[in-house]
Amino acid sequence: MANPTVRDHLESDATLTPIERREMLSMLGKWMGAAVASAGVLKAGQALAQAPSSSATAKRKRHYGMVIDTRRCVGCRACVIACKAENKTPPGVYYTVVFDHVIEPRIDDKPLFMTKPCFHCEHPPCVDVCPVSATFKRDQDGIVVVDYDRCIGCRYCMTACPYSARWFDFDEDYPAAEKTPYSAIPSPEYRQFRRRAKGRSPVGNVRKCHFCLHLQDENGEYNKAEGRWPACAKTCTGHAIHFGDLQDPASDVHRLLRERVAVRLKEELGTEPSVFYLL
Repeated sequence: MANPTVRDHLESDATLTPIERREMLSMLGKWMGAAVASAGVLKAGQALAQAPSSSATAKRKRHYGMVIDTRRCVGCRACVIACKAENKTPPGVYYTVVFDHVIEPRIDDKPLFMTKPCFHCEHPPCVDVCPVSATFKRDQDGIVVVDYDRCIGCRYCMTACPYSARWFDFDEDYPAAEKTPYSAIPSPEYRQFRRRAKGRSPVGNVRKCHFCLHLQDENGEYNKAEGRWPACAKTCTGHAIHFGDLQDPASDVHRLLRERVAVRLKEELGTEPSVFYLL
């Protein structure tokens, strides 16, 4: 696999009542609205999001994405821990997070959980605002990545992201692990196997979910049976996180989008996220 830093639907579900659908949609919107308030959205990024698909998109070999079942997520946050362990991210850097909220009025007061990775948008505003082209969308599979060697840490992409899915590496570390053998193990991210050191990337860079692309083979494919699968989906105890090629009719993600009611967050922005939520 080449070094990635080189530029190389839906049928109705009879079990879900209209009232419950409205509650769910309303709550998802409120959560993401709060996230936008904390991160902000550049108008320029929103304008870019309305741009038509490129010829490269039309020729894409694969389109990796996620389908997350909000009914099955129990809020255990195993996905968060698995992601940090897989990518060796420092304190304050999370490639996926889990929100929870109680929908009222409900007799059972059952909370609604939602895990949120990077959405790998079809038209990502973060790419447009980067002044050094450090973040870009891979033509071969639609995954949005960050070139740590080019990133200057300006954080424009964090401001442009309407989903607050990017994090800045402030050179923090976990004290309990700093002088252990574990700390000497390089991170497999992007298959670059970088060892964490002051003043060296990814310290001072913006970081984000990349669908554990280091687990792809030389043909750009994952293999669930062999364990080469995004850590969050592989570890999900409730089998709520489904990952695969959205273009493949035989994939689980494609099948679920045919069979269930699903939404994408903030579709009005035209970003076309590659992450769907089943209601």
